[in-house]
Amino acid sequence: MEEQRETLQRIISTLANKNDEIHNFIDMLNQTIQNVQINSSNVISELDDEFDGLYSVLDEMKGSMASAIQQEQARKIQALQNQLSQCSNALESSEELLELAAQSLDIKDPVKFSEAARQIKDRVTVASAFRISLKPEVSDSMTHLMVDFTQERHALQTVKFLPVPKAPVIDLAACLVIDNCITVSWRMPEEDSRVDHFVLEYRKTNFDGLARVKDEQSWELIDYIKATEYTLSGLKFDTKYMNVRVRACNKAVAGEYSDPVTLETKAFVFNLDNTSSHLNLKVEDSYVEWEPTGGKGQEKVKGKENKGSGASPKRTSIGGKATVKGSRDRFAGESYTVLGNNAIESGQHYWEVRAQKDCKSYSVGVAYKTLGKYDQLGKTNISWCIHVNNWLQNTFAAKHNNKTKTLDIPVPDRLGVYCNFDGGQLTFYNAISKVPLYTFRIKFTQPLLPAFMIWCGGLAVSTGLQVPSAVKTLQKNENGLSGSTGSLNNIAQ
Repeated sequence: MEEQRETLQRIISTLANKNDEIHNFIDMLNQTIQNVQINSSNVISELDDEFDGLYSVLDEMKGSMASAIQQEQARKIQALQNQLSQCSNALESSEELLELAAQSLDIKDPVKFSEAARQIKDRVTVASAFRISLKPEVSDSMTHLMVDFTQERHALQTVKFLPVPKAPVIDLAACLVIDNCITVSWRMPEEDSRVDHFVLEYRKTNFDGLARVKDEQSWELIDYIKATEYTLSGLKFDTKYMNVRVRACNKAVAGEYSDPVTLETKAFVFNLDNTSSHLNLKVEDSYVEWEPTGGKGQEKVKGKENKGSGASPKRTSIGGKATVKGSRDRFAGESYTVLGNNAIESGQHYWEVRAQKDCKSYSVGVAYKTLGKYDQLGKTNISWCIHVNNWLQNTFAAKHNNKTKTLDIPVPDRLGVYCNFDGGQLTFYNAISKVPLYTFRIKFTQPLLPAFMIWCGGLAVSTGLQVPSAVKTLQKNENGLSGSTGSLNNIAQ
């Protein structure tokens, strides 16, 4: 019966997962239908705008050409009217001269006749009727202003929708996730010389299956990529996966997106736990700052916060890691300590810490969850740390179980912390050069919490970081970090 119960439980789990997938797919289909409606309305609106623009150009051209015809008409009519006026004047003058000549024929006196004939001859010689052209200055033809839109009409009749680039294909084997960078590589399914550039979109997600419509982050966009590969750098891996997709664009239009690809972005993520931190510490998600009056200002609520608290915090499992809930005593006394809220129970993890330049004293390391409220980092057998002291005298040391190993090296601007839980290794690095500073060799027997102690200053913590490739290379090449280990390595219990 127990075996049947287990089988039934697996069937139920499988059906529940399948139902979840179908629900998600239905949501996606509904969203796609809505997008089709919206996009159809958008392209119809753009089509109207294009045709309205074409109509506007044609109307403008028609008006311009009609104006040219009217101007040519006015020019020709004016020229013909001027010629008509000249001819009318010449005709009137000629008729007067003709009448005068006819009257001169009736003169009987030879002397007077000769004088009249001479005058008429002189007037005829200069008469405008013999000097004007009897040919129209302009023709009545307007054919030089006719148009033939046969070619344009044919071109308009052959207008089609723009050629849309095909969706690229992401080459998953060539994609690379390393050092909090993602390199995405893709290709076109066939050669397309009209492709001008590509658009890459990415978004964080905690789902490795089909994209979810609900509870998903919005896509972030990288535009005008000329190559078929792009590297996203400086990412914080605070989700399990990253969706990426690409589309090609020509000079006029963008094509369809490629099928989205899901890349794993596994990294250790935690926030600082302000529910158990010392009251003199001002704690935000990834920043802690020492405040000398913090304890006095919150002394009244201290009792309430500690009431009913035990020494060990409760935890729940999120993504396979233990997450600390606020159920332990606040650190007190001179233990100006704050812990991370996500415990390490297995695997390799990495985070970085940067101190303010005027920070007088701080410690960075790890501790078991059973660290006491008055315990200082490195002074018990359940905590390991690097300690920096810039007060009165400058010291840089590794500390564990109240023993100190002075480090005769400069304090880096940023510390890297590498924890290999299963391999029993805690190594501190110069986070910029990735040079190892010190290594503890321990067989860890309990879950670990990132731990920080600060006095007079502040610390900024960077999480969501992959183990750097330089650190991985060092781990492969060296079975232990020569020159960086010391007498504290083998004293852990």
